[in-house]
Amino acid sequence: MDYAEKHYLSKDGLKLYYREYGSGERTIVCLPGLTRNSKDFHDLAVHLASRYRVICPDFRGRGQSQRDPNWKNYNVITYNTDVQWLLDAAKVDSAIFIGTSLGGLVTMTLAYLAPQKIQAVVLNDVGPEIDPAGIARILSYAGRRTATKCWQEAAEQARANYSVAFENVPASFWEAFVRRSYRENSEGFPEPDVDPKVGDALRSASRAGKFLKVFNAIGLFRKIRGVPVDVWESFRAVTMPCLVLRGASSDILTEGIVEKMKAVNPGLVTVTIPHRGHAPLLDEPESLAAIDSFLESL
Repeated sequence: MDYAEKHYLSKDGLKLYYREYGSGERTIVCLPGLTRNSKDFHDLAVHLASRYRVICPDFRGRGQSQRDPNWKNYNVITYNTDVQWLLDAAKVDSAIFIGTSLGGLVTMTLAYLAPQKIQAVVLNDVGPEIDPAGIARILSYAGRRTATKCWQEAAEQARANYSVAFENVPASFWEAFVRRSYRENSEGFPEPDVDPKVGDALRSASRAGKFLKVFNAIGLFRKIRGVPVDVWESFRAVTMPCLVLRGASSDILTEGIVEKMKAVNPGLVTVTIPHRGHAPLLDEPESLAAIDSFLESL
């Protein structure tokens, strides 16, 4: 095994899981997307493990982390607290953060709340603004995928949801992809390895967000539990070195949003990953080369 399996307790007592690779002096923390888990970063972590200590957690409700009995805790603020408790448990004072999608939003929030904990940032196909088309697509399936009868059927289900993000890939790609994001249930059938209530939380947050944006615009509601309603405010706190990876056909992070990000942070390093949408898996040669170059520049 290329990694050690470890657990820690969250502030509210949930048993949360993380993988640890390597033992370098500097630490990289990899945070996954909304319905994803630590397995997404395996190839990247193995690639980096000879030079860095790499920590890959499962957010609560995903993978081997405990599911939350209160689905309203599936939010960026709670995930942020979980990450800070992870850093304490793993004895990490500060780290380089690589965040895919939701993981990038958590990273930007951490940059606002505790910038001293972040040495540098890699945002994988995410920014402080999200294209509505991408949100609509994710809302259509998050928490709504059902158990399948076999792994081949699970692969077809994954292909139906994610084929827009991966161009011209063979059937073997989907067989490997689904092994990272599904697990067998008590009856032995493959099902998404995520609490379905995560989808409920996302849809609730999407509805509430429309009202919060209006309140924020007129100055009535700036923060929730110390976190800005406007994610651009959190992004402005990313003053440490930052690399943004964007899938060439992403429906979450558009070229226009990247240009707005560069206007806020002219030092931003940006790289487009060909033949990928939302989100690159970070095992692509272009992704690995961009991350290596960025890390070497620090």
